[in-house]
Amino acid sequence: MTTTPTPPNTNPPMYQSLEPLDRQHHRNLKMKEGVSPVPRAAGLNSLFLAVVEFADACKEFPIVFVPVGAAPTDGSKQAIAPLAVLGLTPGTNLFIKDGVWTGRYQPAYLRRYPFVMARLEGVANDSMAVCIDSQWEGFSETEGLPLFNDKGEATDVMTNAHAFTESFEREAERTRAACDHLLKYDLLQEMRFEATLPDGNKLNVEGFLAVDEKKLAELPDASVLEMHRNGLLGLIEMHRVSMGNMARLADMQAALPKA
Repeated sequence: MTTTPTPPNTNPPMYQSLEPLDRQHHRNLKMKEGVSPVPRAAGLNSLFLAVVEFADACKEFPIVFVPVGAAPTDGSKQAIAPLAVLGLTPGTNLFIKDGVWTGRYQPAYLRRYPFVMARLEGVANDSMAVCIDSQWEGFSETEGLPLFNDKGEATDVMTNAHAFTESFEREAERTRAACDHLLKYDLLQEMRFEATLPDGNKLNVEGFLAVDEKKLAELPDASVLEMHRNGLLGLIEMHRVSMGNMARLADMQAALPKA
């Protein structure tokens, strides 16, 4: 299963070449109308999901957790991140057909493309800036909606994109905090999903973490109350409900045309 987000100094999934957005260097940059970012996710069987998205996403995708970043050497737990599972085999996204998103809900990670907030190397205070994927075919200097006007000021297109990427980063930070709380209660265990397709082929999905029902049931009342008040209990319940979508994805996999 593909893990995301990626470690620093690498391009995140979907992005080929990150470039800080600059009002002078990109003063003529435009976004073509009608060019969708969806095809860029066609080969991804999972995408990062912020906790604010769980309520919508749990109705459609399995929500799992995966280890991210380097494993710590001080004995502490490795960081985790939630993913929306979009396919049960590598390189398969069951929610994209002919370059069109077919699901009811589209993760914010995909909706923010081709923009992203990224840390700039060599800049004081570990500052972040809006970056673009300069390799996206939707950018042009001759046609489309401009990002900046003749005075170098941001247009509505740029203003909206900036606001969305900043909001996404805030929610990503909230997600990291929620995952830290989840690790504190030591509720996750390695899981695997197995299914037999109508043609007899077997699907085995592993490498992800899910809540251990036994550990959850054995939590002391004080911990349960604390989790209820900080919202973690609700997130766990949405995660648990979402796991029923694994069987739905297996049915979608079985319905794919045979090569």
